[in-house]
Amino acid sequence: MQSTSQLTCPHCGHQKVEQMPMDSCQWFYECGQCHALLSPKPGDCCVFCSYGSSPCPSIQHEQGHGDCCQ
Repeated sequence: MQSTSQLTCPHCGHQKVEQMPMDSCQWFYECGQCHALLSPKPGDCCVFCSYGSSPCPSIQHEQGHGDCCQ
């Protein structure tokens, strides 16, 4: 299971590798370059699933089971 993911800001393209929380989903993330506040896209549980290079640990653990964070 991966514990880091490279987040890419959809507004400015800035990329940064971040540590993902192992026991919860992260709903908000502030871009370090343009300071946009990112939130999950509709249907995604967290910013890592929407903008990351790897899905959050909950999705990695529950692959094939549908919902995360339950």
